[in-house]
Amino acid sequence: MNLVPIGRFSKMTRLSIKALRLYDDIGLLTPAHVDPSSGYRYYDLGQANRAEAVRILRSVDMPLDEIRSVVDEDDPELVHKMLVSHRERLAGKLAAQERMLSYLESLIQREGGIMPYEVQIIEVTPQPVAAVRIHTGIGQIADDIATGFRTLVHGIGSTGLSSSGAPLIVYHDVIDEQTDGDVEICVPVNGQVGTDSEVYGRELEGGTMASTIHRGPYREISPAYHTITTWISDHGHEIVGPPREVFLNDPQTVTEDELMTRVEFPILTE
Repeated sequence: MNLVPIGRFSKMTRLSIKALRLYDDIGLLTPAHVDPSSGYRYYDLGQANRAEAVRILRSVDMPLDEIRSVVDEDDPELVHKMLVSHRERLAGKLAAQERMLSYLESLIQREGGIMPYEVQIIEVTPQPVAAVRIHTGIGQIADDIATGFRTLVHGIGSTGLSSSGAPLIVYHDVIDEQTDGDVEICVPVNGQVGTDSEVYGRELEGGTMASTIHRGPYREISPAYHTITTWISDHGHEIVGPPREVFLNDPQTVTEDELMTRVEFPILTE
C-alpha cells in the first residue's frame, strides 16, 4: 500500500483533518492503517476516489448516513436511484426558497411592510384530545411530526374512539437552528383516552386566541407567526400560552398550495 499521513491526505482531498476524523469515527472513510503506539492515521492513495465522492455529496447537503449508503453500494442502478432521490429533494428545497424570496420581495415593495394575513380574535372551547408529545429539532421536525401522527392515529384506533375535530400541534418551545424543544400532536376525540407509554388523553385548554389562516405549504408558515406576534404587540395584548397550528384540510387530498392552517396564540386582552 502507498500510505500517506492524515495531513497530506487532507490536502490531497480538500477534506479537513477534523472531517476526516469524524468520517473515521462513523465508519464512512476509515484509514488504511492506524499506528498502534501513536494513534496516527494513514490513508492509502486509492482511497482518494471515495474521499472525493464524500466531499462532493457533502457539498450538496446529502446526510452522512445516505452518503455511506451511496459509496458502499456496488449496484449502479441503486446508486443512481439514491442520487436521483436526493436531487429531487434539493429541487424541492430550491423551489421553496425561491417562493420565500419572491414573497420577501413582495413584502419589501409593499408600503408599511403589511403582511397578507388577517388577524382575528376567536374564542376556543376546551376539548378532549388524544395526544403524543415529542422532543425534536429543526432538522428532523417534519419527520418526527409525521411519525408522531402515525403513532397517534394507531393509538386512537386501538381505543375505538373517533376524531371529532381538526388535528393540531401545540408548540411548547421555540425550535430553531440552535435549540431543540417539545411539540404536542393532538387529535380531538369523542371520549376519554387512557394513558399508555406514548398516547395519552387530556383536555386541551380553551380561551381567547389571536388567529390567522396560512394558505400554502407548511414550511412557509413563518410569516404568519410574525404577523400574529406583531399584531398582538401592537394591540397591547399579552401572549399567555404556547402557539398552535390547526390543520384545516388533509395534505393527502389537496395540493400544497391549497393547504390551510390556522395559527393560534392564546392571549390576554385586558
